Amino acid sequence: MNQPALNRSDSPWWRGAAIYQIYPRSFADSNGDGIGDLGGITARLDHVARLGVDAVWISPFYKSPMADFGYDISDYCDVDPMFGTLDDFDALIERARSLGLRVIVDQVYAHTSDRHPWFAESRSSRTSARADWYVWADARADGSPPNNWQSIFGGPAWRWDARRGQYYMHNFLSEQPQLNVHNPGVQQALLDVACFWLDRGVSGFRIDALNHSMHDPLLRDNPPAPDDGRTRTRPYDFQLQTYNQSHPDIVGFIERLQALIASYPDTYSLAEVGGLGAGAEMKAFTQGPARLDSAYGFDFLYAEDLTPARVAEALEFWPDEPGAGWPSWAFENHDAPRALSRWCAPDEVDAFARMKAMLLLSLRGNPILYQGEELGLLQDDIPFELLHDPEAIANWPLTLSRDGVRTPLPWRAQDEHGAFSQAAPWLPLSEQNLARAVDRQEGDPGSLLNLTRDLLHLRRGSRPLRVGSCEVLTADQSRLVLRRRLGDETLLAAFNISGTPQSWPQLSPAGLPVQGRVLAAVNEASPSFLPAWAGIWIIEGEQA
Repeated sequence: MNQPALNRSDSPWWRGAAIYQIYPRSFADSNGDGIGDLGGITARLDHVARLGVDAVWISPFYKSPMADFGYDISDYCDVDPMFGTLDDFDALIERARSLGLRVIVDQVYAHTSDRHPWFAESRSSRTSARADWYVWADARADGSPPNNWQSIFGGPAWRWDARRGQYYMHNFLSEQPQLNVHNPGVQQALLDVACFWLDRGVSGFRIDALNHSMHDPLLRDNPPAPDDGRTRTRPYDFQLQTYNQSHPDIVGFIERLQALIASYPDTYSLAEVGGLGAGAEMKAFTQGPARLDSAYGFDFLYAEDLTPARVAEALEFWPDEPGAGWPSWAFENHDAPRALSRWCAPDEVDAFARMKAMLLLSLRGNPILYQGEELGLLQDDIPFELLHDPEAIANWPLTLSRDGVRTPLPWRAQDEHGAFSQAAPWLPLSEQNLARAVDRQEGDPGSLLNLTRDLLHLRRGSRPLRVGSCEVLTADQSRLVLRRRLGDETLLAAFNISGTPQSWPQLSPAGLPVQGRVLAAVNEASPSFLPAWAGIWIIEGEQA
């Protein structure tokens, strides 16, 4: 299918772009070792291009000991042999360009691996050239850590290092020492990394855990968190993360980084921001043209349910105002359980998946699809003895394993390994997801895969859906109605987010019926009725 042009010259390509996230270990294996790689991505990029997305975001493929599966980087400017070589990356960029896809890569600026040469030099002595490139602190008088900060993965956020006779900080694993991004030399080194990949042809970055990149230099204790009824599985959950992250000076580094990114044509920057203060930080990180292009948080990624009120609240946080940031949205990613396994009953999966796909593509901002979401993949139950995820192992069984969302993408249903690899994959493929393989859905006109393609292509050709304003007209217990508008073009997106049929809400005092042309509908939605899990796009004012 040809992709219609947007015909909006004043919008950069990324504004409203649909992005597809690839987790390299689990997308496609080209060399038969059971682990996905860059060659596998290149060979399968036509699948992504056919969806109708604008860009791919590739999770880390850099050199790493893999303590946290690539988010512990030992060389920012090289490819881990597990995934291939720099030549393989160049070939991937060239193939993506030929398919009309842009490539965005992860950048991890909050920490490195403890095997990074920078850390080796930093820990060697207190007077080395990189002595203060990481966060070091003396023990208290009794030998205990400098303060009460706790690691996200469990236990204190400090580890004793005998070489320096000090503690070093780690917000995540102890193998991920915290960079001191307050240091101008560290900032310049990270900008040099960004420059390396921009020169290599990437179109921008997704920046991991950006609000973790600077700490309070006074090392003040975090205050206790109030008991809000949530299950607390880690000491981290008992604190407010007031001082170990989210320092105001992060914004100054962001402005340096964005100036570099924007000096390359047609680039895009996206921040990941988590935590209780994520909303304010996302706004600060994206405010005005000198800062990042977009940000996304965890509004939906760990949500136990999907409700009209939850969607309305998330949308209303991002008003269409001058100087305000541009949001991005994800229902799933490599860190969060599959949405279909969180949000609906097993017998509702197929209908819910169709409604969910249309809803994600209706939101003002950039939709991010995680690999396999277009197939309706479910969360896999990985037994303890097969777990790789260090967080799941540490907090078993009180946390959902990230491995369950990282299982390989099934390409062919009748293949023992789903045609992901010729060897046994690093994580097992389940029968439930093999049944949803690409080849099985390719030949089914009514499949979720083909629906997702159709919706993405329709969205690409709709100016209101891609870059228009968004007004929440209705958000009651079951029904959500959005009006997307650009100039004199308007589109209604209406949903029944329940298993009970619903009438249309009254959208005007006169109670007039909806007038317009149906652009798309799922689960038998119509301008007069919304069956269970229904969704519909209506171009207002056009004849049916």
